[in-house]
Amino acid sequence: MKKLFAIILFALPFFLNAQENNTALWEQANNHYTAEEYQQAISAYEQILTNGQESAKLYFNLGNAYYKAGDVNNAILNYERAQKLAPQDEDIAFNLQIANQFVVTKIEELPKPFFLRWKTSVINKYPTDTWAAISVGAFILFLLLLGLFLFSKNSTAKRFAFWFGILAVVFSGFTFSWAAHQKAVINKHDQAIVFCPRVTVKSSPAETGTDLFLIYEGVKVDITDRLDSWREIRLADGNKGWLPDSCIVTI
Repeated sequence: MKKLFAIILFALPFFLNAQENNTALWEQANNHYTAEEYQQAISAYEQILTNGQESAKLYFNLGNAYYKAGDVNNAILNYERAQKLAPQDEDIAFNLQIANQFVVTKIEELPKPFFLRWKTSVINKYPTDTWAAISVGAFILFLLLLGLFLFSKNSTAKRFAFWFGILAVVFSGFTFSWAAHQKAVINKHDQAIVFCPRVTVKSSPAETGTDLFLIYEGVKVDITDRLDSWREIRLADGNKGWLPDSCIVTI
């Protein structure tokens, strides 16, 4: 215990210093952005990422700086990373939509069943931490209702506690699963943005593979398989194929 306490005391100054550095970098980056010094803003925002700190707001601001600097690919990449952390944010969605207008390859997304669209919209209504807090709150309510059911002598109160307790524990389970789902999406890196100006998607992971179709930079793809320096990708319209790993950057 003493060793642990000593380690904490030793590491605390470094942690606080890193936080101060990131705060200073954040202010510098925002000032550069306001002064239309976009490359300097990009460097400062990326330094914060290098220091190990990330957030939806940071990726959003970085995407804005790249967009203003004329680098649409990196703008889309950082908007997508911001949206993974804050899928409910309308500003991120709007700016991403604007940036995607510059993508040459237009893809018609396959329609999803209504219940899947509804489920996604519900899960994305709040970020992971909010769903987790709601889940904990609902479980605490269940425990209180359980206590009321066990110790109350009033039959009406017992019935109330029983039925609402069931609702509370079921709701807690659902919201916990939604938080876990969002956390899994954040931790998965199975999507990417194409960065090669134009690339031919192959039927197999080799240059000798049959040419399937051509895509241009800025397109979002799902990574479905890996083999050496090749990645199997799937587009939103269902088309699949292989392209070099050097042509994509994971979200």
